[in-house]
Amino acid sequence: MTGKRSNVAALLVMGMLTGCAAPRSSIDSIDTPFARDGDPARGRALFIARDGGHCVLCHSAPGISHAGNIGPSLAGVGARLTPGEIRLRIADITRMNPNAAMPTFHRIEGMHRVAPEYAGKPVLGGEQVEDLVAWLATLR
Repeated sequence: MTGKRSNVAALLVMGMLTGCAAPRSSIDSIDTPFARDGDPARGRALFIARDGGHCVLCHSAPGISHAGNIGPSLAGVGARLTPGEIRLRIADITRMNPNAAMPTFHRIEGMHRVAPEYAGKPVLGGEQVEDLVAWLATLR
């Protein structure tokens, strides 16, 4: 029991240090949105855009042509994961897997090898994260 408690405490502290909201209902989700409700249409557009998150370079999703295959397909992700679980994976996948190939998209603290003009700035803003969460949640 002590091991589980210390793991949860470590994740909560890590969330505070990384600027991510601390998870409320489980250790593998961020249940508190970063911004207003996301827009699925904007999330889809961000997913396929070659600037911003670059999601399409690694992931495929239903209805998206010319997608990558480095990361897992996101078909059915909305049926498998809650919005909070999707949000965590976008915002800071390293909280789930410290060795993930996917970069963190909303964390700014503790980052290394960041060009000076990007230091202190997340790759995706809170509204963009929420737009992606809204769209990915529709993929059932």
